[in-house]
Amino acid sequence: MKYGCIGERLGHSFSKEIHGLIGEYEYELREVERDELEKFATDKDFLGINVTIPYKERIIPYLYNIDTSAEKIGSVNTVVNRGGRLFGYNTDYFGMESLLEHAGIDPNGKKVVILGTGGTSKTAYTVVSDLGAREIVKVSRRESESAISYERLYREHTDAEIIINTTPVGMYPTSDGLSLDISEFGSLVRVIDAVYNPIRTHLIQEALARGIAAEGGLYMLVAQAVRASEIFLDTSYPEDTIEKIYNRIIIDKENVVLIGMPSSGKSTVGKILSEMLGKRLVETDKIIEEKSGITIPEIFEAEGEAAFREKESEIIAEVANGNGAVISTGGGVLLRPVNIERLRRNGRVYFIDRPLELLTPTKDRPTASDRAAIEKRYTERYDKYLSLCDRRVDGAKDAHLVAKEIAEDFLNENIYN
Repeated sequence: MKYGCIGERLGHSFSKEIHGLIGEYEYELREVERDELEKFATDKDFLGINVTIPYKERIIPYLYNIDTSAEKIGSVNTVVNRGGRLFGYNTDYFGMESLLEHAGIDPNGKKVVILGTGGTSKTAYTVVSDLGAREIVKVSRRESESAISYERLYREHTDAEIIINTTPVGMYPTSDGLSLDISEFGSLVRVIDAVYNPIRTHLIQEALARGIAAEGGLYMLVAQAVRASEIFLDTSYPEDTIEKIYNRIIIDKENVVLIGMPSSGKSTVGKILSEMLGKRLVETDKIIEEKSGITIPEIFEAEGEAAFREKESEIIAEVANGNGAVISTGGGVLLRPVNIERLRRNGRVYFIDRPLELLTPTKDRPTASDRAAIEKRYTERYDKYLSLCDRRVDGAKDAHLVAKEIAEDFLNENIYN
């Protein structure tokens, strides 16, 4: 290959799309097993590569030279082949520094906890140290000379002000993972998660729910990729390149999630939005019926509502892990808070607020099959819809106008914020 990324598992990676936006060169993802690394490195059949888990340190013995930053950190994520000699660089430093700046985080004078001890952890340690952190604590599952255990963290360091996760906990496809309980940290003001897929990990959402400023690792990924490309091609890009590519990737990857009462127009609006934004349409109720082989009313009748809700949560867990979709949900999706939490990992949630008098009961909606039922559901759920959405949209308008408002908000939110 000419340019690309190597790692043990790359099903979660956005790097190919990012480099496709940076420049016109071939870039591929190549999964390399641990016993294949030596052959790959000694064959040197590439011009330039990015290196990710678990090879940021293991690649070093095969390099002719590494730059000062990589040597200081002890981790390499960019390798260039110059005439058969491999040169290593650490563009993660630039990426992490850029992420902290983008997130408005200044470690100067702060106590910082870093979860993990791998290559990204070493990078984060060096960055926050260079930026003047008052105290830095590394945490690992096993205590060592360089890191404390999680048990000791909870006992002795709950006064941490900044937490940076550099472990793969919470990364696709096991997105339910949570690296620690941040409710124990009373002084916490900022959280960073180097994981970028999902866009907002479980950890990030826990922080945001507590009013703590938090951001995932996508901006870091884009920033380091831009810097790596400059090294690959011995060039430099305009100052606004990172921001432009980050905005484009967010727009491409983030889901638009529609919630609302039965008959509020989610399916109709979803189809229009899908065409407007060029995203695939996912209708969770349809998937449930396809997988079950029977209709939703038949599921309710044969198995009961609890069984349906379980099926619904399974489907939500599956579709929420995907990217670049308009997701139209069933009216009761909010009855299990975990459903919305999962949908928010990669999505922005819109409540289509159609007035009660315009909602139409139908027999194919088991919980809203008559006027009394739909009024009861409306009373029970309305405040929950409001509290769980990112944006309320007036559903009394024509479906095209509703879709247009959502599309404009989605694009503006990702371009200007």
